[in-house]
Amino acid sequence: MYTQFLGNYLLQKGIVNQEQLFNAMSRLSQTHIKLGTIAIHEGFMTAKEVDECLYVQTREDRRFGEIAVNRGYLSDDQVNDLLTRQTPDFILLGQNLVEDGIFSYEELERILFDYKNETEIYDLSLDVENEEAVRAIISNFFVLAEMPVSEENVMYLELMFNSLIRFVGEDFSPLTPMVLDEFPVTFGVSQKISSDREFITHIDCDRETAIAFASRYAKEDFGDFDEYVVAALEDFLNLHNGLFIVNISNALSKDISLAPPEITADGVLYGANKCVDFPVAYPFGTIHLIICF
Repeated sequence: MYTQFLGNYLLQKGIVNQEQLFNAMSRLSQTHIKLGTIAIHEGFMTAKEVDECLYVQTREDRRFGEIAVNRGYLSDDQVNDLLTRQTPDFILLGQNLVEDGIFSYEELERILFDYKNETEIYDLSLDVENEEAVRAIISNFFVLAEMPVSEENVMYLELMFNSLIRFVGEDFSPLTPMVLDEFPVTFGVSQKISSDREFITHIDCDRETAIAFASRYAKEDFGDFDEYVVAALEDFLNLHNGLFIVNISNALSKDISLAPPEITADGVLYGANKCVDFPVAYPFGTIHLIICF
């Protein structure tokens, strides 16, 4: 999930555009980590030292590790250790963007440092899916959206991102959330969740985006916007919300009810207080995840 969060940060800061980001993300499964990239990530080498070794490599037919050892930047043991490390995907994303010429290794080093500081996860490990780090990042989305950083809210959005990764695809980036008095519907599916309070959840997008989203989710090639596309959207929202109420009931011992999903083809959504739009950009279009509370 860190890959998606880093993508959000890069877009927010204007460091990349969506085309550049999705191009780099699309190659993650084929990307092999370079020794210099992981040496920077692990703090064994600086970006300047890596760039120096890469320059030497263009002049001499030698491996990167051999050059780094000869120049005193790495030991043989460190090289062997780095070669066995498991690399998080967000580091691969950074490497792809460096190779695409979007920024340099030195700029990547600074970007990762600033990202950890701005999201207040500088003292948490990002090498694995650290639950504390994930929740810290998601909490920032609610701060931006002026919503309470409650256990239920953080759990809902965390599960939603995981559902998108698992059922639709990991090549997405969350965008900046927006607080609205009401949300004008394009097309979508809504579902009401009730416990000690009531709120409406909604997925909204244009019809072309809905076709692509449903095709991925159902693993079918839908060519037209029809009842099968609508059924796939309903099933996704119902499945996700079902997972949420099971998790929240187990974690907080709350009784929660779930109404059947409803098609919303026009009009506006509004809640007792506000609506919050958590947009998510995929290569095929933007999905709006709405919570009205």
